[in-house]
Amino acid sequence: MSVIKVPEVKESSSLFREINAEDEEQQPAELESLCMNCYQNGLTRLLLTKVPFFKEIIVSSFTCESCGWSNAEIQSAGRIQELGVRYSLGVRNKQDVNREVVKTDYATTRILELDFEIPACTQKGALTTIEGILERTIVGLQQEQPLRRVEDEGVADKIDVFITKLQSLKDGETPFTFVLDDPSGNSFVENPIAPQKDDALSVTHYKRNTDQDKLLGLESSCTNREQSQEPKESTEELRDEVLMFQTNCPECNAPAATNMKLVQIPHFKEVIIMATNCDSCGHRTNEVKSGGAIEPNGTRITLHITDMSDLTRDVLKSETCSISIPELEFELGMGALSGKFTTLEGLLKDIRELVVDKNPFTLGDSSISDRREKLEEFGRKIDKILDGQLPAHIVLDDPAGNSYLQNVYAPENDPEMTVESYKRTFEQNEDLGLNDMKTEGYEDEK
Repeated sequence: MSVIKVPEVKESSSLFREINAEDEEQQPAELESLCMNCYQNGLTRLLLTKVPFFKEIIVSSFTCESCGWSNAEIQSAGRIQELGVRYSLGVRNKQDVNREVVKTDYATTRILELDFEIPACTQKGALTTIEGILERTIVGLQQEQPLRRVEDEGVADKIDVFITKLQSLKDGETPFTFVLDDPSGNSFVENPIAPQKDDALSVTHYKRNTDQDKLLGLESSCTNREQSQEPKESTEELRDEVLMFQTNCPECNAPAATNMKLVQIPHFKEVIIMATNCDSCGHRTNEVKSGGAIEPNGTRITLHITDMSDLTRDVLKSETCSISIPELEFELGMGALSGKFTTLEGLLKDIRELVVDKNPFTLGDSSISDRREKLEEFGRKIDKILDGQLPAHIVLDDPAGNSYLQNVYAPENDPEMTVESYKRTFEQNEDLGLNDMKTEGYEDEK
């Protein structure tokens, strides 16, 4: 029978505690379990903790005193994100191979030049580097080579050639394209020059398909709509009503209520505002969804911030909107801050919090002094913009055309703001899912 020793936890203590070497109460649970290498009893330690980006995770470590075999892995205990994420990195040198990677169980790893793929749920989640992922793959292929040579020497020779290619990639001798695709949205690839844009790294957020929802154990929204037989209220009836539905807090997972309301923005369009307030931990969040369809053209809004009053302008940032500040050489891709309805001051504070305060690679063992200094300098420049000491331009680029920045001179033109309408590229239509969308003649195919 397995024996579990769980450390005593006070009533006031949280189940998931922040990592702190001085926290005497943060002790791992110990579980006697079977060693799969020698089939003797070993010891598994489980630690429920919080780390940056992953938030809540479970760290497990196994050691066997009989044969010396050990293993360690992590599992995300946080919520699945609304959008999946895909990272594509052009690896050109050894420095790129050393980039840190957060990889969950659901992430698929690809190397395009070798037509190589590590499918989802075949490796455990890990906080590692690209070199670590390649090394893990090489070790896994080498383990079965003696048996392959006995059964089929030709196959073993081909795998030897493939291992040589992987070793060349790991050593940074051969350029390649590294792709990390995670439908749960909880994976991450390091940008070493943050907060500046990394031209070698592209980040794409996307909506999951039915198969990906099934992989994550989520019900399809289409299935939910088919099962729901409740009559729908008209838009006019919903416009003056605040709807409430139950959900879980994204921070502590306690039951919480989310309020939702339709709001008409003057000189723009109708949007849906959702706000969640957790009574257990005090966490608050708000999110904005466009109440209309995707516009025929994309929209690029540029504002020259010259006065403190500009910071009080209302801003509607949709999920598809990217943000750039040319003076700081900064660009934030779409989906990074989700949808928001706030002021320009609030948007800049959110950017500062995301890039500087909540960056997982500026804390603990992941912190590098040069990188931390660059991010702190970026934070100081944001503070100068907020204090009116540094004039700057802010650019909102939304290919869906659903973002908005208040014109305080409306209905006249704003001399400090320009609004451009442009035709979307094929890649932008692909990101929005428009290239494969058919809206005419689909009934004839039924």
